Parts: sequence; C-alpha cells; structure tokens
Amino acid sequence: MKILILGAGQVGASVAEVLTSEANDITIVDQNRESLAALGDRYDVRTVAGNAAYPSVLREAGIEDTDLLVAVTQSDQTNLVACKIARSMFGVPTRIARLRSDDFLDGDLLSPENFAVDHAISPAQDITDYIVKLIAFPEALQVLEFADGKVTLIGVRAYQGGLLVGKPIRAMREHLPAVIDARIAAIFREYQPVELDGNTVIEPDDEVFVLAATGHIRTVMQELRRMQQPVRRVMIVGGGNIGARVAAALEASYQVKLIERDQGRAEIVAGQLAATLVLHGDATDEKLMAEENIDEMDMFLALTNDDEDNIMAALLAKRLGCKRVLALINRRAYADMVQHSAIDIGLSPAQVSIGSLLAYVRRGDVVRVHSLRRGAAEALELVVHGDRNTSKVVGRRIDELPVIKGARIGAIVRRSSEPEVVAKDGFLVDEYVDFVLIPHHDTVIESGDHVVVFCTRKRQVAEVERLFQVSAGFL
Repeated sequence: MKILILGAGQVGASVAEVLTSEANDITIVDQNRESLAALGDRYDVRTVAGNAAYPSVLREAGIEDTDLLVAVTQSDQTNLVACKIARSMFGVPTRIARLRSDDFLDGDLLSPENFAVDHAISPAQDITDYIVKLIAFPEALQVLEFADGKVTLIGVRAYQGGLLVGKPIRAMREHLPAVIDARIAAIFREYQPVELDGNTVIEPDDEVFVLAATGHIRTVMQELRRMQQPVRRVMIVGGGNIGARVAAALEASYQVKLIERDQGRAEIVAGQLAATLVLHGDATDEKLMAEENIDEMDMFLALTNDDEDNIMAALLAKRLGCKRVLALINRRAYADMVQHSAIDIGLSPAQVSIGSLLAYVRRGDVVRVHSLRRGAAEALELVVHGDRNTSKVVGRRIDELPVIKGARIGAIVRRSSEPEVVAKDGFLVDEYVDFVLIPHHDTVIESGDHVVVFCTRKRQVAEVERLFQVSAGFL
C-alpha cells in the first residue's frame, strides 16, 4: 500500500514506525527538516520538506497514486485542506485527519462535499476515554474494548499471592463460576512474550492480558490481582486540552481536583468545569501537594504537555502516599525509562490514538485494532466472511487452522441465529442477540463472527490478515 503521512511529530512518527515494518511504501511530509531527517535515518521512508496544504508539495510527495492519506500535522486547518485537495484534485481513495478542535468534528463538515475526511482522529478524546476506563479498573495497566464493548481485554501485573500466581493457566477454569469463561491471551515476562499452553505457570510481576465478556471481567481479574477499593478521589495536573476533558468526564462521578500552573488558564478551566476544584500552583511543589492531601487521593493523573514535569509530579505524588499514579509521556525513551518504576502507568498519547487509524490500514475486514505495549503487540477484531470454499477459516475448528506462532484467538462474538425475547425500554421484543464465546480447540468459526486475535509480535499481524481474507471469488 502506498501511504502518504503529513506531519513528522509524535503521531506521524508512531504511524511510520508501525507501517514501515509491513512492507508499505511510505512518504512523510513536514516543514521541519530536522524531524524528517531523524525519521529518514530511523525508518525506510521517503521524506519531502514543505507545507502539506500545498498541492505542489503533495504532488512532489507522489499523491497521484497514493492509496491512503494520513494527515496528522499540528494544524487542524492544514489537515482538513490536505484531505480536500487529496480527494478533489488527486482522487485519493482514503483520507484520515487528526483534529484537535471539537469545532471541526462535525459529520456535515467532514462529508465528501466539504472537507472529504473519511475518518477523523481526536487524540484528546481518545486519551480521555482511555483514562476513564483505567479509573474504572484501577488495578489494570490497560483496558481495551472490542465488539462495541461486549468484550474487554485487560492487562494486569500478577502479584505474589494471587490465586493463579505459581499455578498453570489451566487452573483458572477451576476458580471461575461455571457460567464465566475467559482466556489468557498473552503473558509478557521481563519484556518478552511467553509461549503459552495450559501448563504455562504465571509468575509474580508477569504482565498478563486477559479476554472475557465485559460483564465478567472483574470476576476474572480477581484471579490475578488484589482488588483495590473503587476510585473516589482524583487529582489531575494540567489544565490543557486533555486535562480539562478528563476532569469534565470525571467530575460527575468522582471528587476531582485539578492543578494548573498558568493562572490565566486556571481561571478559564475553572469557568468551564462545574464540580472540579481548580487550583493555581505547581504539582512538583511538595508543600502544595501535602496541603491538598495527596496521600488521600486514589488516582493521580499528570497530563501536562511536558514529559519531565509529568514524570516528576507522578513520582512525587507516589512518594507522598498516592495509591496509583499515571503520567502522560510522549517521548519513547522516557516511557521505557519509567517501566517498572514507581509510576504505575506511563501513557503514550500516540499509541492510544493509533489504534483507530490502523483499522483503516489493515487488510481484510478489520473493524478494531489496539496497539499494545507501546506498539510491540497488537489485538485485532476481524469480521469473518465467506464459506468453506472462499474462506480459510469458515466452517473449520480452531484446531484445524494453520498455526501462527504468537497469535491466539481470544474471543468470538456471534449473533444468534434466531430472534430472542429481550426487555427493551420496558417492553418485551424479539431481537437478534450477540453473545460472547471464549473458543476452545473444537469451536467452529462461522461466517459473520467477530473474532478477536492477540498478536504478541507485530510481524504476525500480516499472517493473521491473510488467514482471514476471503478468496477473489467471494462476492
């Protein structure tokens, strides 16, 4: 696939890193020659220096035969204009734009007749949604949903004394109620994936990824983690776009304090939020943190635009007694540095945002992609089509499928073959129902199934895509 990336910032670099490993022909456009040079040295990409909104620059970058345009510059206006030009002048089939302002996230504005954006990425909203899920599951390192929220994938760190720690993963079935099933999709030990079978023993500090029906996930987590008290008090550092969004999303359900260093910005945010206590101050000030009772906080979120400030504030909050701390970290070197440190979660904005974009790049009918472990692993949701003649998977048992080392089918969401009577808005109605299967070796895959596949290494993704693609004769 020929892909044109506009913007060599954090998101553009992350997109390039993911896609260059998959035999794509990639060109990156940016006005910053130093950023382009760094990406050109690091990855097998072509670079063009210039304004991404200029047709002449886009033409120089080879837009005439581009399959996918990814507009992720720092300017919403540039991204929108580039998408419009890409469609009206060059007929680019698929156009994706990163948009920071909610003012532009309007379906009519992005329609083919206007700015012609097929898919809009809102990093601030993606990160907000992600953090809200983490607060709902404070024990988790990652919380990711598939099949419209019916299936949840949770990453947790196993602790000494957990019910399954020191036991083989097949023992999980013995602890769970008969009506609950789950699948350990992957285990990472000292940064490396562990080859899984029923006899694999979970060790303390293992990073374990578990898939289950969303309604069952808390019961399953109890096998691996000591359950914490629900989060009630949250402190946020940073009143920028992300910090203000997170506070607005949380303040109706939690007690929220927000600390902002700039007095003018603090006053603006205070006027926007209804129930959040907004404070003007520096979160690396130990006296201020103690006065605001950081030791009584259940969750501390460092969400400024400065990686160093976020790391230092999170470390201070942890030292002063906060139960759990999260730091927003853009630079990969810093994210690697805080791994296994006092900071519980180091969150990369680019890795959170990239999942929705990858679903448009993946081959086959991929409806959801989550990038995991800073891009080292991936979880995909694929829709199965065809029949036994046109598909390599339809009508076949799991144990009949080709073995792709490191790739595991974790869950299947299947629609009922007949309508069932369900309660809806106070009435009983006939409706087709989706139900979650945790597949075993004899489970047969059917056309229409949504299959969630976990790939411990990115090089397995292309093999999985090929396996689930239908043949050329499928209509």
